Amino acid sequence: MKKLTCLSLAAALTLSLAACGGGTAQSQAPAESKAPAESAAPVESTAPVESAAPAGDSDKQYVQDKGTLIIGITDFAPMDYQDEKGNWIGFDADMAAAFAESLGVTPEFQIITDWDAKVMELESKTVDVVWNGMTLTKDVLAAMECSNAYCNNAQVVVVPADKADQYQTVESVKGLSFAVENGSAGQEQVEALGAEYTPVQDQATTLMEVKAGTADAAVIDSLMAGAMVGEGTGFEDLAYTVGLNAEEYGVGFRKGSDLAAELNQFFKDTYADGSMQECAEKYGVQAALIEQK
Repeated sequence: MKKLTCLSLAAALTLSLAACGGGTAQSQAPAESKAPAESAAPVESTAPVESAAPAGDSDKQYVQDKGTLIIGITDFAPMDYQDEKGNWIGFDADMAAAFAESLGVTPEFQIITDWDAKVMELESKTVDVVWNGMTLTKDVLAAMECSNAYCNNAQVVVVPADKADQYQTVESVKGLSFAVENGSAGQEQVEALGAEYTPVQDQATTLMEVKAGTADAAVIDSLMAGAMVGEGTGFEDLAYTVGLNAEEYGVGFRKGSDLAAELNQFFKDTYADGSMQECAEKYGVQAALIEQK
């Protein structure tokens, strides 16, 4: 996640700027990864009910008046990460930039240094949207105005590669000591296991803890694991094994924001014209994409 220079992704499909709505930098798509052992099947979308902001309190108008959409992210390939020039790219980054363009405003990317404080960042208007492979948990749905789900995901266990054959079932990992991102869906899954864990700043740090031997295992998003773990990634000595759940990604706005309905329509339009699928192919996440109706 933050400023990782070790990421080495497989060659990406080159697309026109229109395919991902105005992205200017080329990127590399993660190598196709095998499904984690015992990973749950994707569940049907449980998209939140659309609701509009209160009259006279339009978040869309607020964003358009100031001329920027401030997008809260973390460094998380293949969704949001920086190219060699420091530009933010990735499936989420490109789609967020295209959405900002559709509103007639400029996208600005702001790192959320404490993922557990993402709701506070929204409410204080430090950011206008959280768009970073965010799992639609019950807490997230209660605290934010969320978009429809757009990607399937899972939380997977990462262990040293030379021990991976020992940890192929949920039962086998319960005795491990985990590193997890503070406030993340991964932390929720480890708590549900009843396992010992240490919360750290971000998902990239969890991998560093396992690599250094200060944690037995980590739990991270499967899409990130496919991009950052294994051969040719900088974490070649790690492997991901068992899947702990099935979940969906969504985008979060301030509670009551009318931008959620705007984004749902944007998702429908870009899915219908094929540009959403093209952008997903560019970053190797097309298999996880959820149909937008």
